[in-house]
Parts: sequence; structure tokens; C-alpha cells
Amino acid sequence: MNYRHGFHAGNFADVLKHVALVELLRLLTAKDKGLFVLDTHAGAGGYDLVGEQARRTGEAEAGILRLAAADRTGMPPAVARYLAAVAAYDRKFGPPQDALRHYPGSPRLIRAGLRPGDRFVACELHPGAALALKREFAGDRAVEVRHADGYRVLKALLPPPERRGLVLIDPPFEAVDELDRVARALRHGLRRFATGCYAAWYPVKDATAPTLATPPQRTSLVTLDLKLGEAAAPGKLAACGLTVINPPWKFEEAMREALPWVAAHLGRGVSAMVHASPASAPVPARGA
Repeated sequence: MNYRHGFHAGNFADVLKHVALVELLRLLTAKDKGLFVLDTHAGAGGYDLVGEQARRTGEAEAGILRLAAADRTGMPPAVARYLAAVAAYDRKFGPPQDALRHYPGSPRLIRAGLRPGDRFVACELHPGAALALKREFAGDRAVEVRHADGYRVLKALLPPPERRGLVLIDPPFEAVDELDRVARALRHGLRRFATGCYAAWYPVKDATAPTLATPPQRTSLVTLDLKLGEAAAPGKLAACGLTVINPPWKFEEAMREALPWVAAHLGRGVSAMVHASPASAPVPARGA
């Protein structure tokens, strides 16, 4: 499948991965030590929800726009922080409008979550998106944008000098073997940087589709699943997952609170699950 970021900005998959991303960054920056972040498939940085690509699919309407308009009674803190980060990005373009218009991609959410002294490398192979990303962060010394294959950069930059890091792997799934490529990247990363935190997103087209094969190392692992169910439109992506290896303390707890609330406010039939594998249990792998 082709999951080019611009066409799906702000949809239910973005909600899942970005609620988790904002929380990961908050928890990882709680320690007074430098943090390195690598985004292997960064996209353009930010998106116009009324632009041509986003309007062609209209997926934000059942994602961030629905969530932003929801009654906030009982909203979990992790969801509130995510919505605050999205609103802060939208305000960069002017006073708030009746509906959210500008949505931050992962690079903007990452940048907003960093402290002085933290380091961020954003990779993008698509020429147009890479150019947009370079313009987005022009003059920002904390961000290094590379027009490069993020899988290759992962091998080159790990382990980071900081010895603390987050690696986000969120490819467009244009290659038929993309799941295997993500799994290989995780294995390579863990060999070089076993204590790093890794977050890998993947789409689920149907119940029989394979999911991400995780490395066999004995690591703490949390998998987040969001399924649209009755709310899914015919022919559209109906489910996705995010696998987080070596999550920081309390991340699982935050997601167990946040995701059911998100699912309940995205529409009828939407469901969310959090699966955890303790560090003492081996995680099965598929393929070498």
C-alpha cells in the first residue's frame, strides 16, 4: 500500500502514533540527560488540512478534527497534551479558527518536545517532502534534516553519543516488503543500541494481514492497536498498530488510560488495545 503522509494527515492513525509520540517525548525528557531523536521517515513536517492532498481523502474529519471537537470531560492527560501540541502548531499560522487547519507531522511534534541541548535528525527520501522539511527547519541548529534513506541513517548514527535516544520508524509502506524492512531496522538498531527506545508504526489492511515481527531480544515491549470497525469507510485503512520497544516508565500506564478515551470519541465501533510484553519474556521474531 502507499501511505504518503500528506494524504492522511490528521487521520486516526496519526492520532494513535502522535498521542504516543508526545507522551514518549515527555517521559524521555524528564531525566536531566541529553536525548537523541531519529525520525527515519519524517515527511514534510506540517500539513494544511484544507490543502489539496488532505482534502482528497478527508481523513482528518474522522481523526484529529473529531477529537479536537469532542467534549473534554474526563480527558486523559496524555490526550490533552497531544491536543495542546497540535493547537500550538496551528497557532503559528495565525489566530485560532472555528476548525483546526494546520496539523503538525512527527518532526514538528518532536521539535516541540525537545529541550535545549537535545538533538534531532529527521530523514526523508522523497525529494519534495525533504525540501519542505529543510524549509520548515531552516536555521534551527537543534534539527538536522537529511535527504536520505532513513534505514541507512539508522545504521550509521546508532549508538548516539548521548547514549539515550528515541527512534521513530514510520514509513509510507510503498514497498511490498516494508514490514520486513522495518523489522530488520529494529534488529539492526537493537544490536547497536540495545537500550534505545524504538517506536514503529504499521498499517493493518485486514484481519489476515501480517503484523510487525519484533526482534527476539528480551526487551520491554508495548503494542498499541487502533481499529475503526463500523466507523471505517469502504476501501480505506481500517486498523493500525504502533510497537514501542523499551518504553519509558509509565508509558504503558498512560496509554491504557488514553487510548480507550480516544477510541470512544472517534466514533461508533472504534476500539483500542494495549498489549505489553515484560522484559523477562522473549519476544518472538518472524524471519531473520
